Amino acid sequence: MSDYHPELSDSDSDDDQRPLRSKRMLTAMRVVVVLGVLALVLPGVITTLHLARVTAAHACLAAVARYYPLAEANSSRFEFSGAGGFGWQCYAIDRNERETFVMPLGIIPAAPGLETRTNT
Repeated sequence: MSDYHPELSDSDSDDDQRPLRSKRMLTAMRVVVVLGVLALVLPGVITTLHLARVTAAHACLAAVARYYPLAEANSSRFEFSGAGGFGWQCYAIDRNERETFVMPLGIIPAAPGLETRTNT
């Protein structure tokens, strides 16, 4: 067995000082990685936002039908500091196009809660 290990030797040749890849290649690799991460994450974000918007619209429709049956239309939108706080807000719109706050739908919108009956 030999005591010579080339991987442990301290060589000062010019080959060791040269970078493995050029700056152009490193930049191209970074761009490809960023585009790949965006391609993985962006569809999930878009789908989540679309689903939240559709759920908020349906929940607002149900809430307006229950609490303001004479309303002409409804509006649901995400607000940072709305009447109900941070999150999705539901408004009823009357004949004169005035908006009346109905209820907050929360950060993750859901259908209005059902009241349970107790048989006593």
